[in-house]
Amino acid sequence: MSIWTKFKQFADRLTGHGHRALNLREDELRLAAAALLIHAALVDGHKDAEESRKLKALLQKRFAIDGAELIATLGEAEDWEKQSVDLYGFTSVLTRELDQDGRKRIVEMLWEIVLADGVLHEFESNLVWRASELLGVSARDRVALRKAVESRL
Repeated sequence: MSIWTKFKQFADRLTGHGHRALNLREDELRLAAAALLIHAALVDGHKDAEESRKLKALLQKRFAIDGAELIATLGEAEDWEKQSVDLYGFTSVLTRELDQDGRKRIVEMLWEIVLADGVLHEFESNLVWRASELLGVSARDRVALRKAVESRL
């Protein structure tokens, strides 16, 4: 999909043309979360099937999406992740749109992704640490969330 097509779709959402106006804040939040989770799944240098499965399940549960909407969200989020140069683009949206509990839930989701394959790579651990800092989630909460996810595994 070209950048112009995406721009037209965005403009249509703003003006309500083409289809009913969408909740832009929820779309932006969903895309930022998906892009950050995709980055977490890829940061160790390979795409793992279990991490991909977990990513889809987390997005379905958190945002109540599936089917074509899930595929479209993943496609847009993958594009955003590929074009990004840092985590700030994702985390700034999440920080702006979520309260502290919501941000902690994002960190928990990150742990669920990076631990899904049973191996915690140092790049994955570092990513969760950096994202947590940018999201304003304390080191104590980050560690507690990791332990909670590990206990469920």
